[in-house]
Amino acid sequence: MLSNVSSALADQVPAKVRHLDLAQSRVQDTLLRIHAIVDRSNCLDGVHKSLLAEDFESAASYIQTFLQIDSKFKDSSAADQREQLLSSKKQLEGIAKKRLLTAVDQRDHPTILRFIKLFKPLDLEEEGLQVYVSYLKKVISTRSRMEFEQLVELMEQSNNTSQVNFVACLTNLFKDIVLAIEENNEILRNLCGEDGIVYAICELQEECDSRGSNILKKFMEYRKLSKLTSEINSYQSNLLSVRAEGPDPREIELYLEEILSLTQLGEDYTEYMLSKIRSLTSVDPELGPQATKAFRSGNFSKVSQDTTGYYVILEGFFMVENVRKAIQIDEHVHDSLTTSMVDDVFYVLQSCCHRAISTSNINFIIAVLSSAVSLLGGEYSEALQQKMREPNLGAKLFLGGVGVQKTGTEIATALNNLDVSSEYVLKLRHEIEEQCIELMSMIKMPLQVCTAMLS
Repeated sequence: MLSNVSSALADQVPAKVRHLDLAQSRVQDTLLRIHAIVDRSNCLDGVHKSLLAEDFESAASYIQTFLQIDSKFKDSSAADQREQLLSSKKQLEGIAKKRLLTAVDQRDHPTILRFIKLFKPLDLEEEGLQVYVSYLKKVISTRSRMEFEQLVELMEQSNNTSQVNFVACLTNLFKDIVLAIEENNEILRNLCGEDGIVYAICELQEECDSRGSNILKKFMEYRKLSKLTSEINSYQSNLLSVRAEGPDPREIELYLEEILSLTQLGEDYTEYMLSKIRSLTSVDPELGPQATKAFRSGNFSKVSQDTTGYYVILEGFFMVENVRKAIQIDEHVHDSLTTSMVDDVFYVLQSCCHRAISTSNINFIIAVLSSAVSLLGGEYSEALQQKMREPNLGAKLFLGGVGVQKTGTEIATALNNLDVSSEYVLKLRHEIEEQCIELMSMIKMPLQVCTAMLS
């Protein structure tokens, strides 16, 4: 019987503990609701006082706190407080938007920063992001437009040709865009997280598409690349009169360097921005591909392709003309075992091939290497063998006379030209293969085909 009593008491203890826990929980919930009512009242009072004092940061903080409390404790008795708060919130939103737009118009950066920070506590993050990024675009657009106008002024002054620097103009545009992202990283993150950064990058890319493409178009227009390539094609096709001369290769080389500098700038900028996006870990999955497409298929990318389209024609002409010139002015060099054209020709080929590889464009590389192979197997090979095929060369050497020593030297030099040229071909091939190691694997096989031709 005693055991039955003990068992009954044991069963009653957990029930009483559960009852006490429930009662305690209800008391705590009631206390929290009381505190919430008090906190709501304090927030309302704080909002009114802050608005009167134009302490908008504190007002936004009070509003945010009220809304957080309200979302946690749904209480119909707080409807009046909620209505008052929403009225104050609407008032502050109007003030923030109006002051922000005024500051944007006046380019008042400190004031812009002050009011853009109010948009998050007011639950207006996306609207704030759009306004702030739009402001950044205007700043970049204004600065780029001013630089472009200065560039055009220099273009119109014929005596200032050397001061027309398209590379610097494009560099400054890219620099402004990159700095806009880097220096405003925290603001963008606070508004919409990493999605805000991707949004800003895509929006600012529109300035690159607009301003950057204008710079490239003006470059092609000012350097008259379309006319120049037409003249080269006509010259190479013998459509011009025999007495006419082709374009100056020295001028062509300057244009080649300028084209590569501009296109390389574009590639470096694009890769930097895309790597910035790839480094973000919590981005909407759809934003990454959208951003990549915006860069790769945008207007700047298309105009850049138009610019590099002139490269192969100019490079081919430069290489052929300089090789021919080296053969034409070939002469014996004092204290040298070869004539001048050997070093001159291979210097030209080395420069052109290395410049082509620096583009990382498989089509350009194959075209230039093929031209180099064609020159080596054609005009240069013919020039090397020309002396060896001179009529009665053996008779001049072995029949004696005043010209024997001179003829012997010519034969030795011709043989040295062949020997050294073979060494230079192998050296050039090795250098090309080394430069191509860093290129992506998809272009290795075509390059191996071309470099094999050099052997």
